[in-house]
Amino acid sequence: MSEREATQAAAGAHAAGPAAAPGGDSAHDTVEAAVRAQLSKALGGLRGMIEAAVPTIGFTATYVAAKDIKLAVGVGAGAAVVLLVLRLVQRTSVQFVLNSLVGIAIAAFFALRTGKAEDAFLPGIMLNAGYAAAMILSIVVRWPIVGFIIGSVTGDPTAWRSDPGIVKLCSRLTWLLVLPCALRVAVQYPIYLAAGDQSGLLGPAKIVMGWPLQVAALASMVWLLARGRTPLPAGAGPDEPEAA
Repeated sequence: MSEREATQAAAGAHAAGPAAAPGGDSAHDTVEAAVRAQLSKALGGLRGMIEAAVPTIGFTATYVAAKDIKLAVGVGAGAAVVLLVLRLVQRTSVQFVLNSLVGIAIAAFFALRTGKAEDAFLPGIMLNAGYAAAMILSIVVRWPIVGFIIGSVTGDPTAWRSDPGIVKLCSRLTWLLVLPCALRVAVQYPIYLAAGDQSGLLGPAKIVMGWPLQVAALASMVWLLARGRTPLPAGAGPDEPEAA
């Protein structure tokens, strides 16, 4: 799809009205608008990212200060539980706190099983390696993961693949999601393999390369999305009337 064709198609889509999202909760007339909205939900905003970092900060700071794995695990898990209770009291979504709680539980299992604090960071390294590999594979086979965000908006999980312009855009966006995962593995795994207790380095590395890197990736995606107006696949929305 050329830039001129994309602009003309976008103008036509705007004139005809925005595509309806499943359930009628939101409406988007371009790929860029749909992806921006879905990414914001996926990250949970600033609060969601802070909630993901707090248990790790508690675990690392406690272990560095006290050199007690059980105490560090207790502080990290306790912080996640406090955040969960706050969410429940406020009657807001607990999705991101639960993710954090599950993460600290898995990390605690690894650390307590071996008695080595640095093993608490191994699951995160492995998870990032898996995410990066899966996303790269999706790009190689031309089913970039970000494309399914478009499918979740239009109600048709595969309609976006009929437009090469959308596939190309989604591939670029998926690469921007790959980079933080790959960087975390490239930096943290060598530290983990180094001799001696590396938890004092792995903790800060995980925090610095956690939500700050994710925010940087999101900012890059927003910049890329702001440059274009690629129309969503016409007629893909489940509530749209068929063209006459």
